[in-house]
Amino acid sequence: MKPSLFTYHDPATLSDALGLLARLDNVRPLAGGQSLMAMVNMRFVQPDHIIDLNLIDELSGIHKIPGEIRIGATTRQCELEFSPMIAQDLPLLKEAILHVGHRQTRNRGTLGGSLCHLDPSAEMVTIAAAYDAVVEIASSVERREIKFHEFPLGFMMPSMAQNELLSAVRFPLWPPEHGHAFVEFSRRHGDFAIVSAAALILLDSMGVVIRASLTLGGVDVAPIRMTEIENLLLGEKPTDVLIEYASERCRGIEALSDALTTSEYRQSLAVVMAKRALSTACARAGQLR
Repeated sequence: MKPSLFTYHDPATLSDALGLLARLDNVRPLAGGQSLMAMVNMRFVQPDHIIDLNLIDELSGIHKIPGEIRIGATTRQCELEFSPMIAQDLPLLKEAILHVGHRQTRNRGTLGGSLCHLDPSAEMVTIAAAYDAVVEIASSVERREIKFHEFPLGFMMPSMAQNELLSAVRFPLWPPEHGHAFVEFSRRHGDFAIVSAAALILLDSMGVVIRASLTLGGVDVAPIRMTEIENLLLGEKPTDVLIEYASERCRGIEALSDALTTSEYRQSLAVVMAKRALSTACARAGQLR
């Protein structure tokens, strides 16, 4: 199937792109195109206008600022994969990016495109939730910021108006001695996760958990931060018994049933994925402190 007719725009500046968004109707921004062009070709979406963002330099790049890494929305996934800064400061993101599609798709796919598409099984969506990322959103009239846990309004529905663009994402940094782990279960490598788990753990000098983050992806319409499990771990030494006990809490989550599997199977997988992620993250934190 071929796409319906549309008008193509290629602005060179962010202000030009935002101006187009403000005055045009039925418009879609184009970044990497790994999701949008497939939907356009199958006529799942039929925009009258497509705004190509790839000439806008200010929307790309990886920058370290005090306490955070700021990543432009059109930064390619392959740039994240091979960035020494990402490997050192955001190792959880580095580990997860290797599960995103395949090398060919990562060469074109962008961080901002993945987050705006907001597929609940997408790895970058889960990672943004795990890090408590902050999303920068721009329009022709204002700039605003939103914490990532407030960004999903529903299934593949980001908290953005028609005239807004996601311009950058900021990831708060954890101390260098923290442990991390990302695991997922999918039918084939490169497929979206049926269930994924992202864990971040920080131990004190006595091996006690003083900070924890556990996020499940693929189970619901948006990533789930398992705050109950995080609170169970705080102030405790992460023994195998404690991790297994805490991971069992995942069995009570609300999970989707779809063409791939049942909600009960996702609940069981969530327990397994959480245990693997927590065990690995705790072991890595113990080696680094």
